[in-house]
Amino acid sequence: MPDTHFEPFVHLVDVAADRALIAWGGFWFRRDDPDGRWRVVGDGRLGEVDRGRTASMGANSEPYGEALVEVLDGTGRVVGSARTDTANHVWIDGLSPDTGYRYRITVDGRAWADGPRLDWGPVPRGGLDLRAGGRSYSMRFRTHPASDTQAPLDFAVLGDYGVGILADVESGRRQRRVAGVLDRLTDEPGVRLVIATGDNVYASAGRRGSEGSGDQDDDWYGSFYQPYRYTLARVPVYPTVGNHDTSDEESSDDRAQIRANFHTDARFTPEVAGARASVDPGMFYRFGFGSDVEFVCIDTSLADPLPTKHFFEHPRHREFLDAAFPEGTGPRWRIPFSHHPAYCAGPHHPNTDAMIEHLVPLFTRAGVRAAFAGHEHNFQLSRVGDIQYFLSGAGGQLREEPPAGFTEASTVAWAAQAHLLLARIDGGTMTVTPVAALGPDGRPEPMTPQAPDGAVVEVPFAVPAPDRTSGDGPPGTPVSARPLPR
Repeated sequence: MPDTHFEPFVHLVDVAADRALIAWGGFWFRRDDPDGRWRVVGDGRLGEVDRGRTASMGANSEPYGEALVEVLDGTGRVVGSARTDTANHVWIDGLSPDTGYRYRITVDGRAWADGPRLDWGPVPRGGLDLRAGGRSYSMRFRTHPASDTQAPLDFAVLGDYGVGILADVESGRRQRRVAGVLDRLTDEPGVRLVIATGDNVYASAGRRGSEGSGDQDDDWYGSFYQPYRYTLARVPVYPTVGNHDTSDEESSDDRAQIRANFHTDARFTPEVAGARASVDPGMFYRFGFGSDVEFVCIDTSLADPLPTKHFFEHPRHREFLDAAFPEGTGPRWRIPFSHHPAYCAGPHHPNTDAMIEHLVPLFTRAGVRAAFAGHEHNFQLSRVGDIQYFLSGAGGQLREEPPAGFTEASTVAWAAQAHLLLARIDGGTMTVTPVAALGPDGRPEPMTPQAPDGAVVEVPFAVPAPDRTSGDGPPGTPVSARPLPR
């Protein structure tokens, strides 16, 4: 048998005020080429290196053994644990709100993913390969605040990640730079969660036999698990479905992979989330952070072959949307996120008329002040009425041509740079900063957008809350933007 290597991974899938969903898995590599470089083993050939295995990661992967997951408090005392020999994920219950914890995973009596790891990156002989990265996992997290507690929140928004980092091409370099920003922003005090605006995985550039999809775990290695590896061990990602995650623009519908690798059946179904979720067809859910913030995920992908054009138009989701966007009640910050944007200046995609017709009126009546989307591969900000629509679709993919539909989209700022958004909510103000890279000093470097007329637009963008409050203090009270982490 040619040289093989198994690289273990960990994944903090979800966090609530009193529990956490922790998963583990890994990828097999094989070195059987004349050039001596490692290749990630595809799903269809896993059985050749690990008998009976058909998946590397996710809810449907075959168990790696008898597992014990333990959560420890600041003193090192075990405060929660769970065992399984039928899956590679567990919920740990009985945790305290807004509290920092460490966790550890043991499989068949051996520590999982302990010590320095092998990562994908540059090697001395040129190009990229599996090599010692000099990093170990920091397996720690902080629970969300209780639902009756007002708390500040830092979160990241990232979409359209790109075709992965396996090949030494410019798109991979862009994704690696943005992933480095996200990794840095996860450090203390750090972002508490990541909102993903869709197109979560494409086929990895550089993977042999690629058919232009993302329906195999080896695509996910290069496009998701490896680029964001150390972030995924510390903060949860909340996904929405993009057109490249479905059969809208590819030969394969990757929803099964979305469900497995984001563990959506354990997080976002009516069976586990009650009225806070609506699925099949599509994926809709909402979740809170303390008393002031609620996020609402909207599936805007095409609903073929259903009678409605988009999933959000399907009658099955009408009750969910009505409850998610009531008039004048609920948390101070209600934040919808989706893949497709309601307003978009292009250059490739225009406004989404069905969203403007069906969803924008719901946003308006519910006092929404900020919405997040992706799809177009640049940064845009549109202001329509009292709502600021942020478009962040260049986590790795990038379209450099200037948009042409500024007037139709009510655009106030845009930029053609790979980036993510750092958003901060503190009482009555949200600030949003596009971040493109790390500077020479290792600090996140804000991006400089421009107005449609070419003028420089200063950041961060400030978003005031609606004129109501669900916590202490008057609504709309301004706060100073905290500096980016050092």
